[in-house]
Amino acid sequence: MHLIKALLLCTFCFSVNVLAADDALALRDKYTSLTSQLKTNQFKRPLYLESSESPTSLKGDIYAVLDYPFASVNKALNDPELGPQNWCDVLILHINTKYCHANTSPKGTVLNVNIGKKIEQELSDAYRVEFNYKPISSSSTEYFQVDLTADTGPLGTKDYQIVVEAVAISGNRTFLHLTYAYSYGLTGRMAMKTYLATIGSGKVGFTTTDGTNYISGVRGVVERNTFRYYLAIDAYLNALSSAPDKRVEQRLNNWFNATEQYPKQLHELSLKEYLDMKYKEIERQKTAQ
Repeated sequence: MHLIKALLLCTFCFSVNVLAADDALALRDKYTSLTSQLKTNQFKRPLYLESSESPTSLKGDIYAVLDYPFASVNKALNDPELGPQNWCDVLILHINTKYCHANTSPKGTVLNVNIGKKIEQELSDAYRVEFNYKPISSSSTEYFQVDLTADTGPLGTKDYQIVVEAVAISGNRTFLHLTYAYSYGLTGRMAMKTYLATIGSGKVGFTTTDGTNYISGVRGVVERNTFRYYLAIDAYLNALSSAPDKRVEQRLNNWFNATEQYPKQLHELSLKEYLDMKYKEIERQKTAQ
């Protein structure tokens, strides 16, 4: 019996490793295919963004080269014990994230995230979203994938996905793919229509329709948020080289300064307003609520 269990375990591990190797190869192929776009683009960094919309869903994808070793990225975002709370430290940098706390039980790990406005806000006035944290592939030394999924979200939205996969590439660097997606029904469409007609009017995304004018509407929304999540990941990783007592300050300044490089799409607050708000939110999320 013990021999059978051992053989089954070996078979499972072999299958996982084969899948991870296939995924790593596919992501490296994507890196190769995007060589020119990563080298020359409007972002002035090795990054490629694409988005799509359907009558019921939105999706944004970012592919980027990170100047951090794969081992560091893997440990930060995919560590079995520290990964979930590290993700909260990443997500709180986003201007709309008001709170994040990781809870682990025999059923799995859940990130309790409150999403709200771009101002200071009581948690009771923000939307609670429960993201299931699931490492999909973590046994490989050169590839990993982590999925954050939520069945429901604010204002009738649903099927949220924040997916990160990464692979080691030459030069002691990492190639990262971030997906941000969600679906919506009638309530969600009406809420989005109201937003775009009021405080969201005039806001744009990053894709150009004719080489000059940027897209607006719902694709602009998903592109801005996908980019904010990417900048949060990059800001978190960059601050790891700082002294532990300086990392929060470094993350916040890194995130804000990066967004200010794209003011047409991402400017919302002054640095003081952002820092004042985020220091309070970070202090608040130290306690489960």
